[in-house]
Amino acid sequence: MLENPVLQRELLVNLRMPRAFVLLLIYQGVLAAVVYFAWPKEDIRLDLTENRGSVGSLVDLVFLGQFVLASLMAPSFASSAISGEKERKTYEMLLASPIFPESIVLGKLVAALTHLAILIFASLPIVMLSLPLGGVSFYEVIAAYVALISTVIMFGMISIACGSFFPRTSSSLVVSYLLILPLAILGILFWQSFSNFGETRFELAVTVIPGICAAVSIWLFYIVSARMLYPRDMGSEGKEVIDIEKENEEAIGLVIQRDQFPDKLFAPPKRETLMKDGTNPVYDKEMRSEIFGQGTLMLRLAIQISMLLAIPMMAVFLYIFKDLAPWYISYVVLFNMLVGPVFSAGTVTSERERQTLDLLLTTVITPWSMLWGKLISSLRVSSVLTAFLMWPLFLAMFLVSEYLSNIPTIVVYVVIFFLTCLTTSVVGLFCSTLFRKTLTALIATYTIIIVLYVVPLATSYFTYQYFQDAPNAKYVYASTVTSPFAASFAFPLYVDDYTGYAMEWGERVGGRYPLADIAHFGGYVGFTLLLNAVLFGLMIWMFNSRWRVSSSSN
Repeated sequence: MLENPVLQRELLVNLRMPRAFVLLLIYQGVLAAVVYFAWPKEDIRLDLTENRGSVGSLVDLVFLGQFVLASLMAPSFASSAISGEKERKTYEMLLASPIFPESIVLGKLVAALTHLAILIFASLPIVMLSLPLGGVSFYEVIAAYVALISTVIMFGMISIACGSFFPRTSSSLVVSYLLILPLAILGILFWQSFSNFGETRFELAVTVIPGICAAVSIWLFYIVSARMLYPRDMGSEGKEVIDIEKENEEAIGLVIQRDQFPDKLFAPPKRETLMKDGTNPVYDKEMRSEIFGQGTLMLRLAIQISMLLAIPMMAVFLYIFKDLAPWYISYVVLFNMLVGPVFSAGTVTSERERQTLDLLLTTVITPWSMLWGKLISSLRVSSVLTAFLMWPLFLAMFLVSEYLSNIPTIVVYVVIFFLTCLTTSVVGLFCSTLFRKTLTALIATYTIIIVLYVVPLATSYFTYQYFQDAPNAKYVYASTVTSPFAASFAFPLYVDDYTGYAMEWGERVGGRYPLADIAHFGGYVGFTLLLNAVLFGLMIWMFNSRWRVSSSSN
């Protein structure tokens, strides 16, 4: 560990960057603000009993918030550990060095998670502030952090393993998220379901969870080390040589046939004839070239994992508990949030990385043709992949009678699907225009989408929990017009009431959101269209002033 050159180099590069300190400041500031605003008022006296009350919910809120943030940040730190070497064309030199593969993998893992570990341990004093209020044991906090650290290490190892299988960081990042987010959701459900069984949760958090995480991490560690000890046939510049026909023969499960329907909708075959007159060369090149130049493993995994997760959700949310249909639409939106930016965030940055952007800007192709060609190509792939998850909704219309009486709600769900696909692609293309590196553009895209889609919901939930009677609480809920999740829940299905609430459209139920908030949905549609128009207009302006996007200007 002390003499590991990989670890030393990665730590020096990562921890000396200004963004490391900026991220630590923002992370601590957000946690401190949550504890400050949720702190009991002055009329609450100290309670050292076992009654958890609002203090226990505050600690759970802070811990689960950290868990979600760590789950989102672990792939961004670790997925490029090995795939980044391939992109920088240094992977073969690293394999040729006298360093043991185990040392390389261990150094990459520790270096990738060190900054994340600093964030986690730096939050411990803020959580400890809640202990004097009572209701929370010191050992509960320790158990929570043991479980958190164990899962973060496992998530980091999953991300590094994905990076060893894919030649591009974007592909390894999206597959990492597809694998990690279901595990993170299971972790949240476990912690919440055992909230009233403190002793049982403590025992599981310090024994079972660390054991499972250690077993998975060690297994993946030796798999990655073995791949580096006996690498596949490596071509020049560290690019893995892949025979598409051989890959399809050896593929397990789904096989993509690029000349057949519907596979050719998102993975068309390479062009073997001349382009017809009037064809947009940018669009044709984006659809048929480098997106699938390194095989179809990422696409196959994305489809198979998403469909595997969709089967139980479809059964529960669409057929058994039909009033929970918005949860399934939320899953579709979440899938597109993960997959959509992968195909759009590298459309312009890849031109810079290949040093072909300046050549493209000097052609007679108009900025409008460049942008819509890149946008439609990425939108086509992401929307078709996401549409595979929409067919259970249309199938339910023929199998469940309640859906035929809720045609307006079905139309709303389809509109949310299309607007989400459009927004993720436009935001990704915009970030790709602004930034120089694909990984930076991809992370920036994810950040913007999370700020638009998730942060307003989290703020609304926090306000509902601690400031429900505040006069400005309604304005916090109004801010969720930026989120398709809130828009989908604004139009639930009209079904027979077995939950004790009236199911009339437009009626506000207790402290819940309105069952059919047409104004809220209209605000979401208006905001989304305006946002996409503004971003696309800015890109047109930057491409018209071509020096603003050229490689030399960065």
